Amino acid sequence: MEYWLACNEERAAQTRFGAVMCCCGPCAMYRRSALMLLLDQYETQFFRGKPSDFGEDRHLTILMLKAGFRTEYVPDAIAATVVPDKLLPYLRQQLRWARSTYRDTLLGLHLLPGLDRYLTLDVLGQNLGPLLLAISSIAAIAQLALTDSVPWWTGLTIVVMTMVRCSVAALRAGELRFLGFALHTPINIFLLLP
Repeated sequence: MEYWLACNEERAAQTRFGAVMCCCGPCAMYRRSALMLLLDQYETQFFRGKPSDFGEDRHLTILMLKAGFRTEYVPDAIAATVVPDKLLPYLRQQLRWARSTYRDTLLGLHLLPGLDRYLTLDVLGQNLGPLLLAISSIAAIAQLALTDSVPWWTGLTIVVMTMVRCSVAALRAGELRFLGFALHTPINIFLLLP
């Protein structure tokens, strides 16, 4: 469900506005000439002075955009990948992806003024959304601990936003099981954020 949402919602929207911000590793194809032009930068990824070995797909996408190449989503492309089928590998994957998102957003911030405003909003949402969820969760726990009152509005807002997102995905995918993606929110709150 997460791959379906990322490709058929997020990347499909980004391509309509001129640039996919992360061409997923198992789904990405590049012109050889473009790749050869950026190969040295790609193979020697550093972040804060240290070699970096995660998020190579997002990093290469940012390098392509910085070099002036277009990135886009092709809805009829077919790709296969291995996905985690246990919780611990899934959490490791999600944390790796989060580190990559934050690192490469910092590296690519200067690109945003030259891109469509939707992409700026999308990138900000991807980076601020988890932060706002963390702040909301901490505020709710603090309210419960300090005032002994249940943070109903915070909980209700999180539940409603989660269900709206999952309902839209279920409707667009034509699969009721996408409502189950709502479980991603408690995984985020109780496992990934800590």
